Amino acid sequence: MTTAVIRRVGAFCAALLMTCAAGAARAAEEPYQVHVVLELTGGGSFIGNSEKQAIELVEKRVNAGGGLAGRPLHFVFHDNQTNPQVSVQLANEVLATHPTVVIGPTILGDCNAMAPLFRNGPVLICITPSFDPPKGTYLYSSDTSTRSDAIAGMRYFRLQGLKRIAVMTSIDATGRDADKNLGEIAEFPENKDEVSIVAKVYFNPTDVSVSAQIERIKAANPQALIAWSVGTPIATVFRGLADAGLEIPVGTSKGNEVYREMEQFAAFLPKQLYFFTSPWPARGDPRVKLDPAVIEKQQEFYRACEEASFQPDEGASQGWQPAMLVTAALRKLGTGATAAQLQEYLQHLKGLASVSGFYDFEETPQRGLGVKNTLVSRWNAGAKRWDPVSELGGLPLK
Repeated sequence: MTTAVIRRVGAFCAALLMTCAAGAARAAEEPYQVHVVLELTGGGSFIGNSEKQAIELVEKRVNAGGGLAGRPLHFVFHDNQTNPQVSVQLANEVLATHPTVVIGPTILGDCNAMAPLFRNGPVLICITPSFDPPKGTYLYSSDTSTRSDAIAGMRYFRLQGLKRIAVMTSIDATGRDADKNLGEIAEFPENKDEVSIVAKVYFNPTDVSVSAQIERIKAANPQALIAWSVGTPIATVFRGLADAGLEIPVGTSKGNEVYREMEQFAAFLPKQLYFFTSPWPARGDPRVKLDPAVIEKQQEFYRACEEASFQPDEGASQGWQPAMLVTAALRKLGTGATAAQLQEYLQHLKGLASVSGFYDFEETPQRGLGVKNTLVSRWNAGAKRWDPVSELGGLPLK
């Protein structure tokens, strides 16, 4: 081979290496996309938009800290319009991009519609607490369950002497899940001999009046009401209670622990309104015993919201947590991780501090958080905040 040929071959190889290096550099600079399906319009939009804002704060925070090993993180949002059919359509569109993980949606019916498409991968982290993912699958929920929340809520009511309880639930998937759980929890040994469900009534999320159901509740003379639905439908219940002049303590889903709802429904909110929730409202209250690592995570969450002039609420917490969980996983596994690798990581993850406590997916499969990560809060209309009224697990604060 002549010297000239050797030089030409060398130049070609050098150019090829430079091209490959440039391509690798461009790939490293391309954002790592995580698709998020949320209820940004429709009945679930109160909490969906709060979740979106919090997830955007996570993106900003992660990228300000160098991203994922130097690669920017970007959440891509899709509006399912609080509609199961639209949720399935969006899921198919997202799956065509071959993602490793998808976050959302928030309403149980929407999550249930999408879940079968993800059972064998990629990873789907539904935000709804009502979702009950089968053990060992690629399906997850990112917060304490409806059942865990309701255990704490009924325990709190019972220990406060509120033992004659009426239950009012919507007839959608969210309401049916709550109705089943509340019936079973009332039969727990701690409740069975003391708690009585004196009335059970149902309503359609599209109903514009629930006056007939409220009259049945009044006739049963309850000491408290547990009303379970999320978003716009719960306003119908609150308005019906106000119109009927029924002033008793009301407990409801943490899915309504959202500032937009409190502001829009202010004229007819129950005066004693309780939320069965995860511990984010503790906000440093020394009576709620939290591990310092969890307090630190809560303070990080509060600071991020305050810096963005965004009031933290349950929607923000529910959006923040799965986004931070995915970020932690990708930092551990790398952005080249497959869905199978992410699923394996989550199956055995324990000891990771979050806003709601320490994740332990071995103790609580597919969710990582249980009843020990719940408390009860009460809406303080004057201060416009939620105040904790129980310890973790539902024991009333002293």
